[in-house]
Amino acid sequence: MSGQGKDLASMSMMDLFRQEVENNCAVMSANLLALEKEPANQEVLAELMRAAHSLKGAGRIMDLKVIVGLTHAMEDLFVSAQNEKVSLGADNIDLLLKGVDKLGGIINITDEEIESWLAGQEPEMEELQKSYIALAAGEVAVKEPVARNEQSVEQPGETLPGKEEDGEEVPDEAVHEDPVAKSNRKAAKGRVKKVFSNDLSSMSMMDLFRQEAEIHCATLTDNLLALDKDAGDSEALAALMRAAHSIKGAARIIDLHIVVGLAHGMEDVFVAAQDGEIVLDQDQVDLLLNATDMFTDIADQNDSELEAWFAEFTKPIKDLENKFKKLAAGRKVTTSPKQSGRSQPPVAARSKPVKTVKEKELKEIPNQTKKPPATELVNEPKPAKEEEVGKLADRFLRVTAEGMNRLMGFAGEVQVEARWLPSFTRKIQLLKHRQDDIHRLLDIFKGNIGAGTSEELSRSSLKNLIAKMDLCRNLGNEILAEAEDHSRRATEISHRLYQEVLANRMRPFGDGTIAFPRMVRDIARELGKKVEFEILGAETLVDRDILEKIEAPLNHLIRNALDHGVELPEKRIEAGKSETGIIRLQARHSAGLLNIVVSDDGPGIDIEKLRRTVVSKRLISEDVAKQLRKTELLEFIFLPNFSTRDSVSKVSGRGVGMDVVHRAVHEVRGVIRTNTELGVGTSFELQLPITLSVMRTLLVEISDEVYAFPLVAIDNVVSLQEEVKEVEGRQYINFNNERIGLVFASQVLEKEARKIPQDDEELLIVIISDLYNRYGLIVDKFLGIHDLVIQPLDRRLKKVQDINAVAILEDGTPVLIVDVEDMVRSINALISGNRLRRIDTDDLQSERTFKRILVVDDSITVREVERKMLANKGYDVKTAVDGLDGWNILRSEEFDLVVSDVDMPRMDGIEFISQIRRDSRYESMPVIIVSYKDREEDRNRGLEAGADYYLTKGSFQDETLVRTVEELIGAPQKKELNRL
Repeated sequence: MSGQGKDLASMSMMDLFRQEVENNCAVMSANLLALEKEPANQEVLAELMRAAHSLKGAGRIMDLKVIVGLTHAMEDLFVSAQNEKVSLGADNIDLLLKGVDKLGGIINITDEEIESWLAGQEPEMEELQKSYIALAAGEVAVKEPVARNEQSVEQPGETLPGKEEDGEEVPDEAVHEDPVAKSNRKAAKGRVKKVFSNDLSSMSMMDLFRQEAEIHCATLTDNLLALDKDAGDSEALAALMRAAHSIKGAARIIDLHIVVGLAHGMEDVFVAAQDGEIVLDQDQVDLLLNATDMFTDIADQNDSELEAWFAEFTKPIKDLENKFKKLAAGRKVTTSPKQSGRSQPPVAARSKPVKTVKEKELKEIPNQTKKPPATELVNEPKPAKEEEVGKLADRFLRVTAEGMNRLMGFAGEVQVEARWLPSFTRKIQLLKHRQDDIHRLLDIFKGNIGAGTSEELSRSSLKNLIAKMDLCRNLGNEILAEAEDHSRRATEISHRLYQEVLANRMRPFGDGTIAFPRMVRDIARELGKKVEFEILGAETLVDRDILEKIEAPLNHLIRNALDHGVELPEKRIEAGKSETGIIRLQARHSAGLLNIVVSDDGPGIDIEKLRRTVVSKRLISEDVAKQLRKTELLEFIFLPNFSTRDSVSKVSGRGVGMDVVHRAVHEVRGVIRTNTELGVGTSFELQLPITLSVMRTLLVEISDEVYAFPLVAIDNVVSLQEEVKEVEGRQYINFNNERIGLVFASQVLEKEARKIPQDDEELLIVIISDLYNRYGLIVDKFLGIHDLVIQPLDRRLKKVQDINAVAILEDGTPVLIVDVEDMVRSINALISGNRLRRIDTDDLQSERTFKRILVVDDSITVREVERKMLANKGYDVKTAVDGLDGWNILRSEEFDLVVSDVDMPRMDGIEFISQIRRDSRYESMPVIIVSYKDREEDRNRGLEAGADYYLTKGSFQDETLVRTVEELIGAPQKKELNRL
């Protein structure tokens, strides 16, 4: 790579480097915007300096010198601003943001393209570096090229080459454009200004146009795909003509004449096809789909973006309009590649309902602001930031009039029931008065008996007392009957109200699959395959949040089925199949869960080839691979960077995406299972909750407390009266011909254990697992299956270990909902520390046979390099993201040595090491500092804090770090793998 990379090991770190760039660029962008408002904010400057420092270190590890130079200059500039040597104004912020944008460009660059990309970006990056150096030195920075036109003196009555008559700047490529294109652009800008004046009615009309375009674009796409299969489909042509006509009318109302012209051209084409004057072939359908994309793009633009959009795309729209005129007149039209002026992503990526999985999303799917789904209506009275749009999207939900009427009806019933309470209270008070009367008469009766009154008087008093008691009893029975009736009605109303609210959150599954047929068609044509795409259960209702979150995983599974699953026509014919493959997407409700299956009738997954691939990638040994069943081997396809393809295509083969699918499914508390048969096909089944607000759970009792396990996260529940076996100090049971390691749930949750089960008692076990391990959790009682309404934990608690959420039972008992994945990690930690409690009265502890090292660094790239380097030598290595995280881990687990960075957020390395030395338990623990700072004062500061060695991060290039570790704690002992 001509000095840009070193070896295969460095290349494998590129994904981590991209993630580091993405994270730190986001930090820098946000803080530069904050700095523009408060130029002297020291906290913001410190964050910016740390982000630039981290990028510099990551770039140095990858040996990307141009990145190191740019980030080093940025770091120096931020340090100068911290020391008040310079003040960063708006122009300087713009210059820094440009540098951030340049750095961010590497995120989407593949390994093969990075050398050429760096070569192309190097001149601009060097110019930016010089500007930052000049600014840090207090000199005037080099001005950006875009500012050159500002040096000219504008004469009265003249217009500068890069400006319009009103003085606004135009794109460079527009300076020398032909007069017609320039005229179109000016006209478009004028129309947009007219639409987006301060007239509030125009603003609301634009929102209505967006809705109209969204609905009719879906109609256009569906029917154009139908027309692609049957060019004479009269119903499809009629629907297409109506949709184009409706868009034309809506655009005319808000005076978007260029949209009117395009829609009118499409309408003429459909009318000509209806009249039999033309027959639309696949290329012409592509042309019409391009126009549909134009409408979709317009609907997707914010008000503030529309002017620029029209300026950029007026010419392509006019070109399409002219082609439609020729096509409607029966003249031959030459089709060209996609007309959209954007850099061309796959069609499905532009379609609103589908979000494609990009490489930059592989490491983290996180909290990105998303566009509101089709059922939401977002009011945008003025341009809003993305986070503001996200907040608005959460506050508005489109509900049908019928649904709202039902909700109003239920609200009325609730109000009626609430009005019943005062009358019920009065009856309770009446009952109390009658009880008081009974007590009074009882006292009189006792007094009469004590005074020796006549028998007749006593009998009269007793008769009066009995009558009062009968009245009281009857009133009590009446009150009880009313209370029971009210309870029944209230329960029924609340249930119906809840179901109606839930129904209003639901959307048909088909709403999230609108773009899939188009995507399948385009990719199949690109790959030269014939594919029939079927969607079953489109009417199945799905929670809108789940539907939005599974669109990207489904998109990736379908793309994989197109590339990996369906064979080329000639190969299918050779295999005795139809030349047209079938990809089926099916959704249905089953046992209170949503089941979605993506299947194909392709060649299936070759299990033996998969077994060989797993061994060749050194994921497991050959002996272990021979013992694995098909279902266990299929789990490996969900690992990051795993692929069985020998070559990479545009669609798949890079080994990315399936791990994201797995993670996205787990985010919505679901599971994914794979089934395949060689020569028949492959299917992926997603088992998801119907809604995220309610969870089906298994309630169990652990140490006299109630906990809930999500049903979808449980492999099995067993009750066994079987002898516990033991191998190499690990206890297990045999279940379905598999060894399941046993762990007390009370120990994982750090609760006091109940009495150890006796020989005649059954073991109650909940079996849980992740991709690598399966464990049996011993609980005290099974309390049955319950649907729980989930309540998130208070944000102030942050992440509670092993717990995901809470719920309240019918009797008011609070229940903690277990985070199964987190619990598996906790069990792994117990095992690695040899702290598992045995299922007998003995308290045996096995000896550790390996040495553990804690690596603390805020840079994921540095952490991973250090971890791999030490792990390759045989040490057991755990990582922490900063000093505070490292201190918490150090106190909860046992380690032999600590390796720490210096500059870290929350708690830096010096404070972390000082904390270690203040604790008597760690006084003698060896500590190594590894930092980029190599000045003598920095070295002395680290050693004075208590570090045994101070190394620079250049030590990665040789064995200095490893040799230092061996000197301090000795060579690692080999770790014995105790497989259950």
